[in-house]
Amino acid sequence: MLRVCMMNTLLHVGCGNARIQHTTAGFNDGTWRELRVDINPAVKPDVLGSMLDMSSVADASVNAVYSSHSIEHLYPHEVPQALAEFLRVLKHDGFAVFTCPDLQSICQLVAEDKLLEPAYEVPAGKITPLDMLYGFRRDLALGNVWMAHHSGFTRSSLTAILKENGFGSVLVMARNFAPHYDLWAIAGKSARDDADMLELMSKHFP
Repeated sequence: MLRVCMMNTLLHVGCGNARIQHTTAGFNDGTWRELRVDINPAVKPDVLGSMLDMSSVADASVNAVYSSHSIEHLYPHEVPQALAEFLRVLKHDGFAVFTCPDLQSICQLVAEDKLLEPAYEVPAGKITPLDMLYGFRRDLALGNVWMAHHSGFTRSSLTAILKENGFGSVLVMARNFAPHYDLWAIAGKSARDDADMLELMSKHFP
C-alpha cells in the first residue's frame, strides 16, 4: 500500500496529462507535493486506477484532493462511491476541490437551439454544448471511451450530493458564461466556519 507521509500532499484525481501547475493558485504556492491518479496508463500517473477504488492510497493520508472534469465521467450511482473514496483518503482537516460542467448554463444554450454551435474554442478544437454534455466527440472518436460523460450537475445538485455523502462544509460557484460553463466546489471533510471556506475559495477558485 502506498503511504504518503509528507505534509501538504495533493491527490490529483483524474489528472490526464495535467500537472500541479494546471490546478489552482493555492496548490502552486510551493507548499504542496502532487500525487497523480488516473485510469489511463498513457499519462503516466503515480497511481494507476479508478477514482472508484484508490486502495493504493492510505486512509487519511492526503491534505487535499483535486478533481477537474472527472466526476461527470461516472454514472450517477457511482458518484457516492467516488466521494466515499475521496473522504477516506483525506485527513480530518482536509478538503477537496471539484470542477465539472454546469448543466444549467449548458442546457440554456440547448434551449436556444445551439446544441451544435461552438460555445468556445480550445487548442484541441471547437467545443459545442453537445461535447460539454456527453464528452468531447473528437476524443471519443479516437477510442478514448472513458472520456464519455455519464452524469452531470447543477450548482444546487452538486452542493446537495457533496453534503449528502459526508462532506462537512461545501461552497459551490457557477461560471455560466463562455468559455467556461463550469462549476467549482470546495468541500471540507470536516465542518469549517465561513471564514475558513472563504479563505479556501480565494486560494483555489479561478
